[in-house]
Amino acid sequence: MLIHPTRPAHPLVEPADFAAERLPDAVAAHELPLRTVFDWAGDYLCAPHPELGRRGDVCPFTDTSLNKGLFFLSVHAGKPTGPDEVADLLLHYRDWFAELEPRTGPSAQFKTIMVLFPDLTAPQEWAVVDRAQQLLKADYTRMGLMVGEFHPGPPDKAGLWNPGFRPLSSPVPMLAIRHMVPTDFPFLRDDDATLAAYLRRFGDRVPTHLRGDVRAAADRLATSGS
Repeated sequence: MLIHPTRPAHPLVEPADFAAERLPDAVAAHELPLRTVFDWAGDYLCAPHPELGRRGDVCPFTDTSLNKGLFFLSVHAGKPTGPDEVADLLLHYRDWFAELEPRTGPSAQFKTIMVLFPDLTAPQEWAVVDRAQQLLKADYTRMGLMVGEFHPGPPDKAGLWNPGFRPLSSPVPMLAIRHMVPTDFPFLRDDDATLAAYLRRFGDRVPTHLRGDVRAAADRLATSGS
């Protein structure tokens, strides 16, 4: 478990912590949601799904993230008053994420922080997570980060390969922080701010299968004057 030097109330639980019979005392009160999400990551994100529409795991990064010990979980108890409060809470994790090793190199893309909100139990409350993600997305992409929303709703975002699939369904509402990678283009193409952030970071190293779409999007952005 990792403790922040100035904000010890919300530690990061590491994959190794789940090997023990009980989680550390500092997070013992949240054992159920933490173990639920950890098990969900292994059982769902790290496995194929018949509705995914492609081969491979639901998330191609989670298995390596877990194996490298770079899959961190934290919990915020209580019900946030709105998306602005959630967005403010995430600033701490965004800055902590930047401090955590590895900061560079191939392994950095597997670093993930999942911030859980287990007391958001009603469907109308899950919208707070969706709206917070919308507030944060542009700023995070400018920093080379992605922020993703998950909840039991599930979120409305469709799968890339099967529009009928909702891959962001999770047993506990949460927001996830990770590094942006070149294959994130489909998540960023429809917004000028996030598209511009992608092009600045990956314009010269776009995956081959995305080059035509990225070139077309870049031309559209240039034409719009953004």
